[in-house]
Amino acid sequence: MSLRLLLDTADPAAWETWLGTGLFQGVTTNPTLLRRAGIRCSVPQLAQLTAAVLALGAQELHLQAWGPDQTAILSCGRDLAALAPGRVIVKLPVTAAGTAAARQLINEEVPITFTACYEAHQVLIAAALGSRYIAPYLGRICDQGRDGHAELIAMQRCLEGLGSSVQLLVASLRQPSDLVRLAAAGLRSFTISPELAAALLDSRTTAEAAAQFERDAQS
Repeated sequence: MSLRLLLDTADPAAWETWLGTGLFQGVTTNPTLLRRAGIRCSVPQLAQLTAAVLALGAQELHLQAWGPDQTAILSCGRDLAALAPGRVIVKLPVTAAGTAAARQLINEEVPITFTACYEAHQVLIAAALGSRYIAPYLGRICDQGRDGHAELIAMQRCLEGLGSSVQLLVASLRQPSDLVRLAAAGLRSFTISPELAAALLDSRTTAEAAAQFERDAQS
């Protein structure tokens, strides 16, 4: 499997900017990102956003289901999956209610991403149920004073040891070196902010070399 990058934002302007580069296979979002973008978290609103992001060429869109209990989360997840079957990946937290809803949705062949992963043992839940992804929060794990890189690498080794098809979708990345370190260890799927995407292309020496090429071409 090759590198897989997803854009972590609910901002349609950022989708237009970055999906056109060909770097990203899709988009991830959640109610917090929707709030920051001034977008109401509702299924009709998400239906409009789904149509927009898929029209821009995204292969998949990860949408977070919500609700006060398992029944409500399950119903919401079904509604989200129906917006674009097979291309909307339903996000669920690794909680008791989220896991119970995930089991039913996976049985209905709805692709799932488990979110809010902070502990290595949580990947065992994803492996047991057969979700498509599980998203550990690298930066937030590091904020707790833990070695997030080492813990994510341990999660990856666990999945490999089990022969699981579950993919770690690394979230909460802060700097390009995070991607480099984890990619070198064999992790292949990342969801990153537009700001981090810009940082990947920000190299003063590369810009200077490109400018010199242009000057030489005109001489």
